Amino acid sequence: MKRYSFVTLAAAAFTGHRRWTKVWRTPQPKPAYDVVIVGGGGHGLATAYYLARKHGIRNVAVLEKGWLGGGNTGRNTQVIRSNYFWPESAAFYEHSLRLYEGLSPELNFNVMLSQHGILTLAHSDHELESLRRWTNAILINAIDSEVLTVAQIRRLVPLLNVDARFPVRGGFIQRRGGISRHDAVAWGFARAANALGVDIVQQCEVTGFLTEGDRVKGVETTRGRIMSDRVVLSVAGHTSVLAGKLGLRLPISSMALQAMVSEPIKPCLDTVVLSPVIHMYVSQSDRGELVIGGGADLYTSYAQRGGLTVLQNNISALLELFPAFTRLRLMRQWAGIVDITPDTTPIMGKTAIQGLYINAGWGTGGYKAIPAGGDTMAWTVANDQPHPLIRRFGLDRFASGSLIDEGAAAGVAH
Repeated sequence: MKRYSFVTLAAAAFTGHRRWTKVWRTPQPKPAYDVVIVGGGGHGLATAYYLARKHGIRNVAVLEKGWLGGGNTGRNTQVIRSNYFWPESAAFYEHSLRLYEGLSPELNFNVMLSQHGILTLAHSDHELESLRRWTNAILINAIDSEVLTVAQIRRLVPLLNVDARFPVRGGFIQRRGGISRHDAVAWGFARAANALGVDIVQQCEVTGFLTEGDRVKGVETTRGRIMSDRVVLSVAGHTSVLAGKLGLRLPISSMALQAMVSEPIKPCLDTVVLSPVIHMYVSQSDRGELVIGGGADLYTSYAQRGGLTVLQNNISALLELFPAFTRLRLMRQWAGIVDITPDTTPIMGKTAIQGLYINAGWGTGGYKAIPAGGDTMAWTVANDQPHPLIRRFGLDRFASGSLIDEGAAAGVAH
């Protein structure tokens, strides 16, 4: 892999950038691999990278039915944070945030991490008291968090209408939170994994599984049969479909989560702002666009208030808090299919089928978890036991009742 540096970029400029080699190979799938990872999004690519780099397992294939990062990794709002309530979640997401903080130099690829903070607003005294308790819990978990007064919020976000229909009473901020570039995260992991010998196979859909007794032995794909006694499912909203082919029932609901961006404008918002009550979150990208999100599409059809109504509600909420944005034009809108568990905590680790591992149920938290998700799943596959950070995230918690309810920390309604 050719390393990027100021010297290599300057030298390439003199040739009109015509001599760059391909960032990753386009291999034909081999008949067999030590590990097959289904899903070429951030989690799948990160798992492959850490398997190769940390555990020396390089005979790995990442199978993607479309193109890399074409699913939820490329269809999100890029927010990164670790301000979760429960110790298990806090430890996991803090590990992910710390990995993000060192990701650009590690991958030799700029993921455009911008840690300008994430601000959560309170619109009543009761809500502010709840946020104080949340802040204290985060601090007990040794993660940065700080309660802000209305005056401090005014100075931090001058455009914010603190006298909105539901007036702002205060809030709390994680200053190490922020955003990064989702495409760059996927490309960086893909490039680094490829350099370590991982085969990244696009346009290769998994259509079934090969089993022997209660053990997985490989996968059937649109490009032929591929043998492997270790298979990782990392396919977000498609998890229930593929797991169902093995008779594995999962406590997952899948629904659309919309996001949208405005036309680009000059820098005016340098922190992520989230309002659980007015129900919207917004940040400004490195290209100047306002990136806007809100709740998931809880209804099953447009006629039941899904689709365009969600878009309208998100924009109305934005303008309630930021009247200055009234005349901006909406540039584009998209949706990803999120997989949500009853306690809004992911399902990670082993399954009842030997050799089959699962990484699913992220809801709205998948993007911020990419590095830690890959790191802990790689460890789990290499050692055939759950990584300590995800031991409580196993599928068995739904049988035992040992749930980790992170509904409030999810930030948006499910």
